Amino acid sequence: MAGLNVKIKDLEFKNPVMTASGTCGFGEEIMDFVNLERLGGIVMKGTTLKPRQGNDYPRMAETASGMLNAVGLQNKGVENFIKNIYPNIKGIDSHFIVNVNGSTIEEYIELTEIINELDKIPAIELNISCPNVKEGGMSFGVNRRSAERVIKAVRDVYDKPLIVKLSPNVTDIADIARAAEGQGADSVSLVNTLLGMAVDAHTRKPVLSTITGGLSGPAIKPIALRMVWQVYNAVKVPVIGMGGIMNTTDAIEFMLAGSTAVQVGTAMFIDPGITEEIVDGIEKYLEQNNYQSVNDIIGKLEV
Repeated sequence: MAGLNVKIKDLEFKNPVMTASGTCGFGEEIMDFVNLERLGGIVMKGTTLKPRQGNDYPRMAETASGMLNAVGLQNKGVENFIKNIYPNIKGIDSHFIVNVNGSTIEEYIELTEIINELDKIPAIELNISCPNVKEGGMSFGVNRRSAERVIKAVRDVYDKPLIVKLSPNVTDIADIARAAEGQGADSVSLVNTLLGMAVDAHTRKPVLSTITGGLSGPAIKPIALRMVWQVYNAVKVPVIGMGGIMNTTDAIEFMLAGSTAVQVGTAMFIDPGITEEIVDGIEKYLEQNNYQSVNDIIGKLEV
């Protein structure tokens, strides 16, 4: 059997397939449909220091080959996570990764310090697509300087593997990836959703309450693949790829483009079990092509 293990810094994953943040809650919500212990990791719903109500409805909309969402990081805050969720997941044999969010650098720091004390959370995914309230709502991740500030602040207080999630809504994503690596990121994950909108021609109004939202699903896959390939060739840290992965072939394409691991998101709304199918599919692909390890295909795109 081909080896499926991959590593992010010193953290070893049993296979390269993870869930994408925001698509499976905190893992508990999909236990009836997915054997979480078969997955390399579960990246949990975005967590903030204090509870957030999220945006007004409607905040999700189906689009051609994808979906828009503007949930707005609705969650009950980190204290609720520690009290009511963490005890239920810490015994599961997979890596549960907290997606960390904040509106100020100070919030990021305080939240990270709290998460750092949880023994069974082996890594965090730092979401720098959050709006920086001190900078007029501009996302931390849209320019190198603001990205560097928040990544450095978190790195200074966090001693486990740090994954930085990159926004695709930038001019040069490779530049932001290099900034993340320079400030101590152990890995970068990409892409987050692309900014889009939907209009109702009958009402002449936007479909979403927020007017714009994040586009995900198959529609963004070519853009995500291009960005993964660019970042893989720009940094030395492992890349975690996502964006329109719907099946095994999609996942393998991302790995050939440079992804050490992949995250599956929108596809899980259609079939939560697709993650397990992709794990099996990758193993079958490796065996059919006489590869000894999944690491043998990472970045092997012939150009």
